[in-house]
Amino acid sequence: MRRVPLAAAFLLLPLAACSFTEADENSAAPMEAVATAPDSGAMTSNDAQPGAAEDKPRPLMQAQVVLDRLGFTPGVVDGKMGLSTINAIKGFQEARGLTVSGKLDEPTLQALAQWKQIPATRVVTIPADFANDRYVRIPEDRKLQARLDRMGYSSLAEKLAERFHTTEEVLAELNPQLAGGAAPAPGDAGATQNAAGPAEGNSSAGASAAKPAAAIVYRAGMQLRVPNVGADRFDASAVKDPQWASTLQMLGVGTGQPQAASVEVDKSDQVLRVLDGNGKLIAQFTATMGSKQFPLPIGTWKIRGTGYNPEWGYDPALLATAPKDDPKLTIPAGPNNPIGVVWIDLSKEHYGIHGTDMPDKIGRAESNGCIRLTNWDAARLAQMVRPGIKAVFRV
Repeated sequence: MRRVPLAAAFLLLPLAACSFTEADENSAAPMEAVATAPDSGAMTSNDAQPGAAEDKPRPLMQAQVVLDRLGFTPGVVDGKMGLSTINAIKGFQEARGLTVSGKLDEPTLQALAQWKQIPATRVVTIPADFANDRYVRIPEDRKLQARLDRMGYSSLAEKLAERFHTTEEVLAELNPQLAGGAAPAPGDAGATQNAAGPAEGNSSAGASAAKPAAAIVYRAGMQLRVPNVGADRFDASAVKDPQWASTLQMLGVGTGQPQAASVEVDKSDQVLRVLDGNGKLIAQFTATMGSKQFPLPIGTWKIRGTGYNPEWGYDPALLATAPKDDPKLTIPAGPNNPIGVVWIDLSKEHYGIHGTDMPDKIGRAESNGCIRLTNWDAARLAQMVRPGIKAVFRV
């Protein structure tokens, strides 16, 4: 029998054990490039030459920004104390040898004080090459999704929110002066009406009927206050796949990430930990993992490889809530694909670590057994891991 190369075989895997609906070789599924040089450096963090001063103190958001830069990510940067932020604080405390409380107590604030000069927000100008994209209205029906050529962003608002690791609602709160602008002209790819959805304002598939929280028309050339996320310095020579390079820049994920010796997934804490060769914690992400019907596969596995911008094999037989009379489908690649922008394949068949089209639900919803991260956290993790390292899953 002819041997199928691992990269090709990986693309044929039914990646349907993991859905928000409840390999020694890197590989990439084809996806139309969303933009050329999507960031152009114009929105990259630059604290040495800060832009406009803070409009008001935002101490919790400032702590989230620093933790996000250090790799102890709070998921969505929103200035609110939730599960992901508590986990980020705990990870930082563990890495620094502090008492693990999940609180911004005095010793933790002292340890964070060396980064106090980093502001919570910065003001950016939206580049034309970032704004100029073909936005896609994502239907809820999987059969209609399969007919699309890409699962791209539904709006510039959604794209901006992912770039700055936040939500459309937070962008609206940071920019009240921009609300109430005139509606964009039909077909204007550089402008979009913001319609923030429920909870933290995600406008992915399923949120189209949500009541708008604010109306902002985002356009190329507009100045916008955003969370001051960093760790986004990008060396183009470090990434061989140009479409993956485009995705990393689009998500504000830099190339200078620490290298993992192993990863641990802890169901009780809802976190994925990244360890170096000495067993030291170097990064931590809040994750969604498992359900009663598809529990987290406890044990020790290995990372087989990474699929960049993957397609998703929709197989209703492997999903908890999918109609069983649905056909098998291939859902195209893109940030609104249910497995997000990256699939980190595990030696446990049908299981992996991947992104999501619903970042505000990380740590809250159940999965079909896999480990789900925000797109930006999954992309960051993909820069840290390599085939063959251990992935230990524990209760």
